[in-house]
Amino acid sequence: MGLSRLGELIEQVNRKNSALQYGIDDVRGVMNTKGMMQTRANVTDRSFDKFYIIEPGEFVFNRRTTRNGERLGLAFNDTNRAYIFTEDYVAFTIKDKEKLLPEYLYIFFQRDEFDRLVRYSSWGSATEFFNWEDMCDIVIDLPPLSIQQKYVDIYNALLQNQKAYESGLEDLKLACDAYIDELRRTLPHKAIGEYIELSEAKNENLQYGIDALRGVSINKVFIETKADMTGVSLKPYLLVEPDAFAYVPITSRNGEKISLAHNSSDETYIVSSSYIVFRVNQKDKLIPSYLNIFFGRSEFDRYARFNSWGSAREAFAWEDMCEVKIPIPDIKVQRSIVNIYNAYITRRDINEKLKAQIKDICPILIKGSLDEAKNTGSSRLAVIT
Repeated sequence: MGLSRLGELIEQVNRKNSALQYGIDDVRGVMNTKGMMQTRANVTDRSFDKFYIIEPGEFVFNRRTTRNGERLGLAFNDTNRAYIFTEDYVAFTIKDKEKLLPEYLYIFFQRDEFDRLVRYSSWGSATEFFNWEDMCDIVIDLPPLSIQQKYVDIYNALLQNQKAYESGLEDLKLACDAYIDELRRTLPHKAIGEYIELSEAKNENLQYGIDALRGVSINKVFIETKADMTGVSLKPYLLVEPDAFAYVPITSRNGEKISLAHNSSDETYIVSSSYIVFRVNQKDKLIPSYLNIFFGRSEFDRYARFNSWGSAREAFAWEDMCEVKIPIPDIKVQRSIVNIYNAYITRRDINEKLKAQIKDICPILIKGSLDEAKNTGSSRLAVIT
């Protein structure tokens, strides 16, 4: 079918939620990984009458490209129902599905090459935008519809396998949550201060270097530090040995969450001396991984924020941490819960790898479809000749 401007194949969608048939539960946002998500914006007091209704098979994207991970926030509604998106976005659909399949275009959008082109084509001063006109100017090489469908089928088969795996993953998480909720209802709660102690060992001998330096995220994991460490001495940094915990006491301006992580590795990390590091000192009564499960629950984040104190900055101090109360069952029960949770974490990580592999295969699918179209065209030409 050859090269075409995308503007020849797509058209804008301006379908508004004027009748308010969709409400707050139907609001979605877009991800820079090219998916839909629950909106992070506070839309409690907003009217939804100007929001776009995005039907199955339609696209929507965020024009702003700055501070977005060098990617375009875009979503494809591959479900069987409609959702609504803010009018700040741009929505569009395929004009003629006999020329371009929506799913094929979605595969095209998921390639890193597309994101690089979008960033290069964005314009602005403090904020850069990729507008509707820029989207229309993109050139796409289209194979015949039958070949598009073949590679869409391959993509969908991979996606269905991943979704089936993800479904079992959620069942495992529900089992773990149900187990914990039962303990919370039936067992007395004990303050964890009886089972934990501060760990104040420092990197005084510089036995650990920059490679061991970590930060802590609100997602309850250790991360590579974002701080500029040029000329900074690592001597005062605190050691986080295996099975120890570290957290940032400051909770204000932190997304209503506390930055905390459990070192489940066999390595020792170092963290800023502004952090608080602690460990379980009675592992025969409290398993660190069991304690970490409770730290990962949204109830703990709410508790930490409610019990944070300060003026310009609010902090969840060590004394506050010691007063946290959780159910502490027999050690065998703790191990059972940890085993279920670890199985969930392992499967979750595998699921994330599966999703990454599907995204990585998108450029291969596009190239394969074009190569097949080229080879098929050459064969036909030879027969005619």
